[in-house]
Amino acid sequence: MKTKGTVQNKVNIITLGCSKNIVDSEEILTQLQANGINAAHEEQDDSSRIVIINTCGFVENAKQESIDTILLYADAKANNKIDKLFVTGCLSERYKSDLERDIPLVDAYFGTRDLPRLLKQFKADYKHELVGERLLSTPAHYAYLKIAEGCDRPCSFCAIPIMRGKHQSRPEEEILKLAKNLAKNGTKELILIAQDLTYYGLDIYKKRALAQLIEKLSDVEGIEWIRLQYAYPAGFPMDVLDVMKAKSNVCKYLDMPLQHISDEMLKLMRRGLTQEKTEKLIFDIREKIPEIAIRTTLIVGHPGETPQEFDKLYDFVERAKFDRLGVFEYSDEDQTHSFDIEPKVKKATMAKRKEKLMELQSGISLEHNLKKIGQTVKVLIDRKESGYFVGRTEYDSPEVDNEVLIPAENTYLRNGDFVHVVIDNAQEFDLFGKVV
Repeated sequence: MKTKGTVQNKVNIITLGCSKNIVDSEEILTQLQANGINAAHEEQDDSSRIVIINTCGFVENAKQESIDTILLYADAKANNKIDKLFVTGCLSERYKSDLERDIPLVDAYFGTRDLPRLLKQFKADYKHELVGERLLSTPAHYAYLKIAEGCDRPCSFCAIPIMRGKHQSRPEEEILKLAKNLAKNGTKELILIAQDLTYYGLDIYKKRALAQLIEKLSDVEGIEWIRLQYAYPAGFPMDVLDVMKAKSNVCKYLDMPLQHISDEMLKLMRRGLTQEKTEKLIFDIREKIPEIAIRTTLIVGHPGETPQEFDKLYDFVERAKFDRLGVFEYSDEDQTHSFDIEPKVKKATMAKRKEKLMELQSGISLEHNLKKIGQTVKVLIDRKESGYFVGRTEYDSPEVDNEVLIPAENTYLRNGDFVHVVIDNAQEFDLFGKVV
């Protein structure tokens, strides 16, 4: 249902940060357009007179990017290039009073759960009937599907509970409705996201219900891939692997941030498990699904990380041979437990440790990729770029993982096509091939 908008100026929504923020921006876009307001996501032209910035406040670099973006558009407002500027999201949730004081040119600041109040700035109403509907900012063939908000984990370094609140699972029927609507509009891949996927259901169903949810999503007509992003390792529900094994459209892929391996560091980080339990979990997952691709992220430079603790982490990565790996340098976040832990690790030391780990992973990734030469893989095409069609296998998530490059010469493919590709060359983080 659409209503006549009272704001005629075009609205541009700028998204910073993670895929969870992308989903939030898509919901803002959906609500504004349903109210008859001319809104778009990250328009490149200068036609928009109203700007909404959806900020990230996760780590220092992300916070700085958010602040720089706010200042950029505040300057545009000061020079009459835009009329209104609104800021929402994690940074605004956490530092609203500071931002109001330091950047007063912003018309209003909103938190992570203030969408109805944000809409009031446009004399628009939050339309509850739109629950289960969403306009996408990603290519139509894949969509992030947020199944929960917030987090109950006590990780010592993380400010997400401060910005996003306690864990709140989204009702199963609401998720299924959204999945069906997305599928009807051409979405073929669902990427399940949350601050903690594995906690899903404990608050509203009093049990871990992720496996049940995935099984029902796998029956949605038109969905060919379901991918899991951010599965917390402590208390991981192993029945998820049963569904992954039984359902061909559930990708043999698991994003499981481990953060560290040393018992001392895991204790300081309040991760709720040990090196022994972590290594057993990885072994059990691979034993059950040998072909699974495990992606993890690690933190270097957490307070108290000695050279010896880092060596344990390095040795672990060398042994585990993860398919995909990302490394973050520790960010000192006020109001977190780690903020008060001493001694701190120097930034230069963090940078060297990150570089050392990524150099190791580069060799591991090349080793994995070289083994794929000669294999035929199923690829989902994402885009055309620099003379190649660029796609992904079921073992790769968009933006963060490997890609498959197919020469575009004498080949015609469309975004969202599934094709079978013979791999004929490989680099550290890219595969090359030709359509069968």
